[in-house]
Amino acid sequence: MKKNLLLFLSIVTIGCASHKKLVKTTTDKLETDFFKNQFTGFFVYNPKSGDTIFNYNGEKYFTPASNTKIFTLYTAHTLLPENLPVLKYIVKNGQLYIEGLGNPTTLHPYVKDSSLVKFLKNQNNIKLYYNNITDHRYGPGWSWDDFDAYYAPERNPLPLYGNVVTLAQTDSLYASPLLFKDSVTLAKTKYQRAMKNNHFYIDPEEKDTIEIPFITDNLTTKHILENIVEKPIAITNEFPKGGKTTLYGIKADTVYKRMMHISDNFIAEQLLILSSSMLSDTLSSNKARDYILDNELSGIPQNPRWVDGSGLSRYNLFTPQSMVFVLNKLYKEIPTDILFDIFPTGGETGTIKNYFKGNPTPYIHAKTGTLSNNYCLSGYLKTKSGETLIFSFMNNHYRGGSTDVKKHMTPLLEWIRDNY
Repeated sequence: MKKNLLLFLSIVTIGCASHKKLVKTTTDKLETDFFKNQFTGFFVYNPKSGDTIFNYNGEKYFTPASNTKIFTLYTAHTLLPENLPVLKYIVKNGQLYIEGLGNPTTLHPYVKDSSLVKFLKNQNNIKLYYNNITDHRYGPGWSWDDFDAYYAPERNPLPLYGNVVTLAQTDSLYASPLLFKDSVTLAKTKYQRAMKNNHFYIDPEEKDTIEIPFITDNLTTKHILENIVEKPIAITNEFPKGGKTTLYGIKADTVYKRMMHISDNFIAEQLLILSSSMLSDTLSSNKARDYILDNELSGIPQNPRWVDGSGLSRYNLFTPQSMVFVLNKLYKEIPTDILFDIFPTGGETGTIKNYFKGNPTPYIHAKTGTLSNNYCLSGYLKTKSGETLIFSFMNNHYRGGSTDVKKHMTPLLEWIRDNY
């Protein structure tokens, strides 16, 4: 009995000493001149023991950038079925009434779901209802001069082609959707699209394929759909009452992986809108956010200011602790082989393909968040002892580029990997 007690006390003492060393070493690495010249938060948690491993400004609010997509992922995972809903429809008096649900995948340049097109090609007397959304085409706090940037397409109830026109110059001009081909001018201009209409500009010397957001509205959606299905579509301002049928498309995990690996803002925004379709006939990303925060995330340590799905807005404010809270929920609810595949892997995939490399085994599965003067990384860290830790490392208000920030983050994360 005495020997067992001594052994127990010895293990506790060693554990405490090891933890103290980790805290001291990590703190020393953060309190260098580099990190002191910015605002940094770092929170590390062990989901197996429920212990906080390290906390440095973990309860303070940061601009998360695309770390916001972690909350969007959790919302979609919670509310959406295995196959994503594409649209709802009802047949009345020989007329097919359809309304979009915000699904981002229809003819998306990379995801390329054709479920909607196949369905409509077998229908007649189609009427499109477009007034089932409350969200503005742009999110709160988005930069106005990003209107022509590939990473900021508009939001709408029935996205097509990722809400971007894809242009390329080969032997002739390639444009997709084809509807916009006659609205392209070869010219070197400051912006790639007119601000208030769908007229596009491409540099005559441009060799790469480029993507430019187009302005979305009911008529544009109608014309694009008519070109695809080769039959007339009418606009209607009323949707008949009665039981609606839902058309489903591709599996959700494929879309989640694209959102997280490429940090696809458009998919993130639309997934939040699509999630709201499970709560109401009116599409509202606000409704989806409020529902998740009031229910599944009601125990979150610090309530975030969460205004969009992608993190494009600088109005968003999240703490490292709140990030870890949601990451832990995902860790408990999704098998790790699937979860770690959805997140980018350091040295191998996505936005951290060239950073946080394992030697030889990958040890980081995490989402980046990048805006000017902001770089965040939140996810899962696998230690050499076999533990999986959950962390959020948030950096705001530095003057240089993110490469230097990542350079200084790397040895700190590696030290935890090697010593915990």
